[in-house]
Amino acid sequence: MSDLQRVQRVFEHHRDMKYGCNPNQKPAAILMEEGRPLPFEILNGSPGYINYCDALNAWQLVKELRAALGLPAATSFKHVSPAGAAVAVDLDDTLKKVYECENMELSPLATAYIRARGADPMCSFGDFIALSDKVDVPTAQVIAKAVSDGVIAPDYEPEALEILSRKKKGAYPVIRIDANYAPPDLEYRDLFGVTLMQKRNDAVIDRAILDHIVTRNKELPEQAIIDLIATTIAVKYTQSNSVGYGLNGQIIGLGAGQQSRVDCVKMAGRKVETWYLRQHPKVLGLRFRPEVKAQERINARVRYIEGDMTGPERKAWLAGLESDPGDLTREEKADWLAGLDGVSLSSDAFFPFRDNIDQASKRGVRYIVVTGGSTRDEEVIAAADEYHMVMAFSGIRLFHH
Repeated sequence: MSDLQRVQRVFEHHRDMKYGCNPNQKPAAILMEEGRPLPFEILNGSPGYINYCDALNAWQLVKELRAALGLPAATSFKHVSPAGAAVAVDLDDTLKKVYECENMELSPLATAYIRARGADPMCSFGDFIALSDKVDVPTAQVIAKAVSDGVIAPDYEPEALEILSRKKKGAYPVIRIDANYAPPDLEYRDLFGVTLMQKRNDAVIDRAILDHIVTRNKELPEQAIIDLIATTIAVKYTQSNSVGYGLNGQIIGLGAGQQSRVDCVKMAGRKVETWYLRQHPKVLGLRFRPEVKAQERINARVRYIEGDMTGPERKAWLAGLESDPGDLTREEKADWLAGLDGVSLSSDAFFPFRDNIDQASKRGVRYIVVTGGSTRDEEVIAAADEYHMVMAFSGIRLFHH
């Protein structure tokens, strides 16, 4: 009897997979015990191990966003952390141009996904998508044009499912999850032959996380409340250490998996800067040759923002353009970034030093929620006061591993 056969005798419901994280990791399967059926069905394709890791984490994120804010929600997941997440807040004309969706029919759910993917489209390349609501045709049409590895949602309109099922020559994974599924209170993980057990993280993220404002400035506008809740829920499903920046219902920068918290703030902050600079008139004014594909245009715009190209790099970059736009100078970037304001920031634990606040201030942050509880809380609060920020202590740590 094989190892997999022995496991299948213990777990009543199972679904085999081609392999685990890597091709050499065989056998592999997804399993349910205690007579519990799998809470989803595969409508198309054959998801792999990493797909399931992304799908099941991503679904929890959008389900919580939907419950907390009452808006359709979407996330773009890569390697068990969100590359982006958002709720359905209307796009202005500039962002429609940045996200190349000016001529698309956009439902609220489609808008949420365009925002989620648009925050960091380079990291979202080959993402797994989670959607909080029944997938409609406009959303399916957006996904059909994106380089993506699969989607999970509570249901699909028949025409939307047909569109998605044609993707990847018919092999695109489409998962329908039971929206009413409630997991057991305890969860387990096997690591090096040792089983770890803990109560699952069912901490509720809602307006109550903002009740304890510790700064002198205590005025939180409604949009900031939405952004802080959305960003905190995203951080809850991001590999720790993690921080996230949010604006207008969209996470615009995430820093994940760093050993230093200020490195997370800097990493996510650089993503915020790139996101905002993509709206610069010179970046929007780049004129590409007709044969240049969407992802190549995205990469080229980011390369232009980063600058400092060598001669051969610049020559290759210019080959996709109709004309040379000149450089986007350091001064032009600094002037543009000075206009970024009203950004929210959430952290999965406390800030141990004020350097986190100093870094956040450079990216337009005005509203912050952190756990609190550091021995240097007073120093961190004083720094927030210097920048006239509003900061709340949630009292909830959200490490995710």
